Amino acid sequence: MKETSLGEEEEETPQPRRLYKVWKGSNKFICGGRLIFGPDVASLFLSALLIAGPAIAFCWQMIEKINNQEENIQNMVTFVAVIVTLSDLIFLFLTSGRDPGIVPRNSRPPESDEGFDVTTPSMEWVHGRTPHLRLPRTKDVIVNGCAVKVKYCDTCLLYRPPRASHCSVCNNCVQRFDHHCPWVGQCIGLRNYRFFFLFISTSTFLCIYVFTFSWVNIYEEKKLQNLELWKAIKGHGLSIALIVYTFIAVWFVGGLTIFHLYLISTNQTTYENFRYRYDKRENPYNKGLLRNFKELFFTRIPPSLNNFRSWVIDEQIEVGSATPSTGIDMISPKEKIDIEMGSKFMMGGNESIPSILRNLDYSAIDENLKYNHRRDENGSDAFTFPTIEEQQDSEQNKITEDIIVESTSIRTTGQVEKSAGEGSAFDGTATSLDQEVHILGQ
Repeated sequence: MKETSLGEEEEETPQPRRLYKVWKGSNKFICGGRLIFGPDVASLFLSALLIAGPAIAFCWQMIEKINNQEENIQNMVTFVAVIVTLSDLIFLFLTSGRDPGIVPRNSRPPESDEGFDVTTPSMEWVHGRTPHLRLPRTKDVIVNGCAVKVKYCDTCLLYRPPRASHCSVCNNCVQRFDHHCPWVGQCIGLRNYRFFFLFISTSTFLCIYVFTFSWVNIYEEKKLQNLELWKAIKGHGLSIALIVYTFIAVWFVGGLTIFHLYLISTNQTTYENFRYRYDKRENPYNKGLLRNFKELFFTRIPPSLNNFRSWVIDEQIEVGSATPSTGIDMISPKEKIDIEMGSKFMMGGNESIPSILRNLDYSAIDENLKYNHRRDENGSDAFTFPTIEEQQDSEQNKITEDIIVESTSIRTTGQVEKSAGEGSAFDGTATSLDQEVHILGQ
């Protein structure tokens, strides 16, 4: 706000900013939003060091042999090692520095009609950040003739697309979410899974390559010097270090490569494999071995759903103002906090809260409103379990109704017998029962 010469206040218009500067996720951007990394991008440099360090040591060893022996075979071995190492680092960078398939989040929650137009067996309803909105927590969509559940994301305010999931590290919903890889510092999803697999498979090949030719160097030294094996090993400390290092590393990246070969052949993600277990039910995404590999390696990568360099207006939108009423005027958690803490304004309004209302306990009112609403609809909620107080009230009402029925029956019998001359005794009994009903009703 700024003051004019006349003492009046003018409201500042929001200035447009680049989308990557106001992005709600935990990502880090460089080059003006052209490259997007995860919050743990520092691990990218560690992974690059673990790859480049042993590869440089191996190439340096091979160059020394070339200078001493001048053999063409060492030239070819060194050239292949350099090409594989550079390819591995490029795949690592492409995996970490691109949008993995982030789903744009909504600024407002979906309309309630979207939730009620679909049938769902879910017993949970969306509240949380949208307390006035009743949407099913999950809904069913048809994928290749099979029903697949999609979940509502409270953070992104949308129903996630099939195979998408919300990454708690990057704070984004990602298409075809596989996992968040701490070694590349990025989520693995629809748009970078191909490069991730090329990265781990190239790393596996590089480990096997260095391991093999390190042993070849030791064997050649043994053959040239006519030494025993242990003496040849003793004179090649660098080769032994590379052999130990690559032997340990290949179990990790090699096992990961084999596991992802299985996932690709069955068209699964790591998230789906550990969570849903398609061996117990049909996988709607499996198209067969050849078509699964073709889908991954020989199809066009879809464009990003976000233009992080676009200009947007950074506005704070009230979630509560966009949520329609559903017949139950429940007090949202934020409103409860505002009332109990005595803050100046309620959510979505400018009215001050009277001090007499600041210390009231609204939890009991909420419970009574919910309970009365269920009773007014002439039936209990099938998915709501009564509390102890509700059970006691129900039992007391049942006893009262039984006594009223018994009293009515006695009154009818008394009136019949009164006509026969014996009504006075039954009138007295009915009167006493009326008194008991009145007391229990209180």
